[in-house]
Amino acid sequence: MTDLLHTGPPDGPLLLLAHGAGAQMTSPFMELIATLLGNRGLATARFEFGYMAARRNGGKKRPPPKAETLMPEYVAAVTAARGAARDRPLLIGGKSMGGRVASLVADRLHAAGDCRGLVCLGYPFHPPNHPDKPRTAHLIALACPALIVQGDRDPFGGHAEVDGFGLPPTIALHWASDGDHDLGPRGSSGFTRKGNLAAAADAIAQFAHAAAAARP
Repeated sequence: MTDLLHTGPPDGPLLLLAHGAGAQMTSPFMELIATLLGNRGLATARFEFGYMAARRNGGKKRPPPKAETLMPEYVAAVTAARGAARDRPLLIGGKSMGGRVASLVADRLHAAGDCRGLVCLGYPFHPPNHPDKPRTAHLIALACPALIVQGDRDPFGGHAEVDGFGLPPTIALHWASDGDHDLGPRGSSGFTRKGNLAAAADAIAQFAHAAAAARP
């Protein structure tokens, strides 16, 4: 049974969130985004992949597995979330690698009626400094409604790069002004991390409520 950490209201849509490659589900970023979404009427359920849960329990710190190998664990978390959510509309997503894994299973789950949409926070479009190694092939054909929240200058894929990827109309993009991979801007930019995260939470909540209201 996948352990889920719930935040937010006990009714309405539920967003299942996986963590990034190197941070636990209780990282400051994940805690803050869950709180902000809860304040906007969107519940979240966070979970950890096995390798990260092992670290929490005192296991050795090993590199994360390849994203593709984590797909069965994500599907298992969806099963657990649907059991806990009962008849609530469910969306899936995650931070960085967690969002990438969610995107790999999104179409299958959406077609089966098991999720209403996909939310990625800082999608890793390519490894830093390696735009020649894109992770976008499956996104080009994505049918599941999706929202990607991305920093303008994210080293895993910034605004100028992503505009040229030819993403389908099923994928909406919300840009965090001057944001890095955690959506934080530079101090001289005139923007703030607090403002960027609040705007991101607004965009996610709006997307999630619209996706939940749409016919499955």
